[in-house]
Amino acid sequence: MQDELSLNPSDEVPAVEQPAEHGPRWIFFGSDGLRAGWSAVLFLVIVVGIGRIVTLVVRAFVHGHRPDPSAPVSPAKALMAEVVSMLVVLVASWIMARIERRRLAVYGYAGRAKLSRFLFGCVWGFVALSGLVAVLWKTHLLAFDAGYLHGFTAWKYAAAWLLVFIFTGLFEESLLRGYLQYTLTRGIGFWWGALLMSILFGAILGSNKGESPVGLFAAGAVGLVLCISLWYTGSLWWAIGFHAAWDWGQSFFYGTSDSGMVARGHLLSEHPTGPLLWSGGPTGPEGSLYIVPLLLIMALAMWLWWRRRGVTTPYRQDV
Repeated sequence: MQDELSLNPSDEVPAVEQPAEHGPRWIFFGSDGLRAGWSAVLFLVIVVGIGRIVTLVVRAFVHGHRPDPSAPVSPAKALMAEVVSMLVVLVASWIMARIERRRLAVYGYAGRAKLSRFLFGCVWGFVALSGLVAVLWKTHLLAFDAGYLHGFTAWKYAAAWLLVFIFTGLFEESLLRGYLQYTLTRGIGFWWGALLMSILFGAILGSNKGESPVGLFAAGAVGLVLCISLWYTGSLWWAIGFHAAWDWGQSFFYGTSDSGMVARGHLLSEHPTGPLLWSGGPTGPEGSLYIVPLLLIMALAMWLWWRRRGVTTPYRQDV
């Protein structure tokens, strides 16, 4: 006789699903390869490592006294520093691209209309800075002095500083909104990554002599606003152009301090007047509280511009 307590096959207890095994590989690798956090750390280690090697090599061949940080910076020395820094970041990005089996272009160098976006970024960078300088001048927080350069000398320094700041834009945008922004996007999301990198940029500039709390906030906030262009266009080219023209306008054209740095050879000459919080003082226009409404206007204008033109595809990993 069949046991009355036997179970019908349809009444069998379902098997308990076993949890996925989380071994050492799971800590370092996910479904899309090396996890974002480890990738970012490895990238920074490579950047620092290559940077240290380059510094040791330069010191072995170039001897001289340590320059005065408050002295005006020459375009030749600035260009050398920016080119080397850009190459360090580019090599580190290329190494990570090989490790992750991705194209180097996906780290912000892809997208359409690269040249036109770069040029439009240059135009709006100079226009935005000029608006800020105009407000400071009209509110008697900035006073212009006698002209500084003329003729061929002015054109020579204009071209030299433009080249310097193009490499500055390439270096800083590639470092903060290139590989790292791409990697943090796949780890914690685009805007959380953008916020983290903007805070990091402000913290890095804290070592600059002449920086102020408002200037550090502005540096981070400008970076966050520039991420709007990356979000909509999928590339760094607009931000690189804006960054280059903003710095060129400060250092060469208007002759103001740029995050505490004073350039050797500038077209105009000025000095801040009035309260430090409003004039910017030794930090330059970026240290003025007037930059806050400017950044809000910029963010709104950028959002309206790209939305109106139908650019609605946000930044993705496959841009």
